[in-house]
Amino acid sequence: MPGFQISRRTLLAGSAATFAGTAMPARAAVTPRITVSTQWAAGNDGKAVDALGKLFTDAGGTWQHDPVPGGTSGLMSKIRTEMIAKAAPAATQLKGPEIAAWSKTYPTVNLNSLVAEAGFEALMPKEIVDLHKPFGNWISIPAQVFRMNTLFLSKKAMDKVGETAVPKNWDEFNTLASKMQAKGIVTPLCAGGLAWDHSQKFEFALSGISIDTYRAAIMRLEPDALNGRDVLEAFKQLRRLANFWDQGAAGQHYSVLLPRFMSGDMGILMHGGQTEGVAKFSGYSPSDYIVGPTPHNSGPAAFLLNADSFVFWQQKDEDLQEGQKLLANIIMGKTFGPVFSGITGSIPVRSDVDLKSPAFTDNQRDVVHAFSEAIKNKTVILSLGQNMAQTAPITAAMLDVIAEFVSNKDVTPEAGQKKLASAAADSK
Repeated sequence: MPGFQISRRTLLAGSAATFAGTAMPARAAVTPRITVSTQWAAGNDGKAVDALGKLFTDAGGTWQHDPVPGGTSGLMSKIRTEMIAKAAPAATQLKGPEIAAWSKTYPTVNLNSLVAEAGFEALMPKEIVDLHKPFGNWISIPAQVFRMNTLFLSKKAMDKVGETAVPKNWDEFNTLASKMQAKGIVTPLCAGGLAWDHSQKFEFALSGISIDTYRAAIMRLEPDALNGRDVLEAFKQLRRLANFWDQGAAGQHYSVLLPRFMSGDMGILMHGGQTEGVAKFSGYSPSDYIVGPTPHNSGPAAFLLNADSFVFWQQKDEDLQEGQKLLANIIMGKTFGPVFSGITGSIPVRSDVDLKSPAFTDNQRDVVHAFSEAIKNKTVILSLGQNMAQTAPITAAMLDVIAEFVSNKDVTPEAGQKKLASAAADSK
């Protein structure tokens, strides 16, 4: 049964039961039902989860979506409340180390047989597999992948400065941003004013200086790496970046500034493939911007991974159990990738999806190639700001340090580095 190609009849049919060798009457078919909590409430994300709901209902199921406002923090609060009340939904949007952490609190569904039947595990790298079967069993299904360290250049801004090339290293990036300022683009870097956005700029800086140091410092929290030269250089680059963006954007989501970026009032945006989804939803075209990886000083580029997933919690009701099977098979199927990623700007989890689909842009196809190369080169790393590298408490502590550094220029790079190392040690 290859993923989503499972038939509606198979999913809905009851099975004949036997007792002591005597045939029993077949049970009435159970209509699959799913209760789902996500933080995807509006915009292109809301549109994407609605599309998933339609796939579910078209396959004969009953879809019940509970969008949670407040982003990741709102969703974490919702999950905590549900766990305490022992009333988890059938599936929750979750990702990274939080999958393992929350699975210790509430019983999850063993999805091994479904994953094996779909041949799903063989279609993705170990970095993704390990997150979704943290204790040996599949308990969560990844839905999409984003490369977070993506550089978007406003075509109109680039025309103003007579440039067409994506800067390869940090020196070239700083030169381009300074050139934009000299041409009247006062704040060339389009950056939001939220802690996770600041963190991403630090991630891009450090991973572009040394992938090995990023793994050691951010993913393993090794004191020597956190206190080393590369992390200090990353703080210095982050200070340069902060001087390129609008400090008046404090507290704003980066997408609010997208019109200024597209008009050429800002020239550079560093964020994940989500930008493509937001831009498409807002009426912009890939012809409005140039795309490439964020700068890296040497060697092959990093791939800062963000993967959204659904974790499945044990349910007593048979219709919810059947709904979990149906939802898992839909997400693992080939039909799902073009539908969902075509809206969000992500790339499919499956490595065998036909990328010729008009749902994908050339930029997304390039990211798929970059992901494949990063897997070969062993340069896939996990994003801190997107809650992939560490659990929520550690992430929050480190993001607070980075946000303070960005907002307070009296904090030197040396002081910022010491605070980051202390925060990592104290939050373990």
